[in-house]
Amino acid sequence: MTGLDRAAYRRAAGRFASGIMVVSTRQAGIDHAMTVTAFTSVSLDPVLVLFCAEKVARFHDAVLAAGTWAASVLREDSEKAARWLATRGRPLAGQLDAFRHHPGPLTGAPVLDDALSALECRTTAVHDGGDHSIVVGEVLGVTEPSPDEDMGPLLHFSGRYRRLRPDG
Repeated sequence: MTGLDRAAYRRAAGRFASGIMVVSTRQAGIDHAMTVTAFTSVSLDPVLVLFCAEKVARFHDAVLAAGTWAASVLREDSEKAARWLATRGRPLAGQLDAFRHHPGPLTGAPVLDDALSALECRTTAVHDGGDHSIVVGEVLGVTEPSPDEDMGPLLHFSGRYRRLRPDG
């Protein structure tokens, strides 16, 4: 039996298109944020979602310590934010300064002003997922886009950021 080709696995998994989220928290007076593609709805009763955080990322310990977080769905014109908040070793202080944001009314976690939508959550469970933790949260509140918003989502597919094409 041969070992798994990790590069082939990564390419195959990358063929699954996913939306881009920024998950953020406020812990010990500091805003923390991270770009994630591993995010999904889990349950409607209770309303639960999950995201995966790499255990070696500084965001990992901050979000677990805070216990509350926000998930902002990125718009198609938010690639700059997605790339910056996925950059390893970026300065901790002021990492959200280049992006309009506000504290979520329920958790105080930063919510991106230009997000398509945002969820404020409280962590209910953390599961081991190899080199990641699977963080499950109960949704406490939802921010919806304005009714005239027709911007599409930012996607990730095959190692690149993508946008939906208009129908037609």
